[in-house]
Amino acid sequence: MPKRTGEERLRLAVIIASTRRGRFGPTVADWFAGRARRRGNLDVDLVDLAEARLPDILGDEDDPAPPEVAALAPRLAAADAFAVVTPEYNRSFPAPLKTAIDWYVAEWAAKPVAFVSYGRESGGLHAVAQLRQVFTELHAVAVRDGVSIPHFWDRFTADGGWPRADADLDAAAAATLDQLSWWGRTLQQARAAGPCPW
Repeated sequence: MPKRTGEERLRLAVIIASTRRGRFGPTVADWFAGRARRRGNLDVDLVDLAEARLPDILGDEDDPAPPEVAALAPRLAAADAFAVVTPEYNRSFPAPLKTAIDWYVAEWAAKPVAFVSYGRESGGLHAVAQLRQVFTELHAVAVRDGVSIPHFWDRFTADGGWPRADADLDAAAAATLDQLSWWGRTLQQARAAGPCPW
C-alpha cells in the first residue's frame, strides 16, 4: 500500500451489523455517516452486512476465501477506522457481526473501532462491552467514547424524521468522531512506519 501524507483524508468504514428483516440499523448508520461526512477529514464507506451476505460457516485457514469474503476484504483493508452500528439482541450483538469479524484478521489490526449502539434501556451497551473484548483480541483499538441510544423508537420527530434534536446525542457523536480521527491518524502513521510486531 502506498505511503500517504498527513494531509490526506481518513477512510472510515461504517458497518451496519444487523441483517434482520425490518431492522433499524440503516437509519442509525445513515445518521452517523452523515455526521462523519460533515467533518471534511473523513471518507465514509457504508458497509451493510445484509448486502455483503458473508457465509455463516467459516472455512479452514488454508481454504480459499469464498467470493463474498474476498469481495469485502479490500474495503475493510482500505479503512483507517471503523464504526460498528449495532443493536443489542439478548444482551449481546448480532451473530452475523461475529461471523463478519471472524472472517478477517489483518484487516482489523492496528486500527481504531468505535461503537454506535441502540436498543432498549441499555442502549446496546451490553453488546458493546462484548465487542470491545472481541476487537481487542484482534489488535484493534476500541476507542473510549461511543454513541448509545436507548429507546431509539422514542426519538422520531413529529414529521417522521430521525433523530429529533438532542444535544447529548450530538455531543456523543462529535466526541466519538474526534477520537476515531485522532486514533485513525495516529495508527495510520504507525502502520506506515513499519509492520505490526504481531
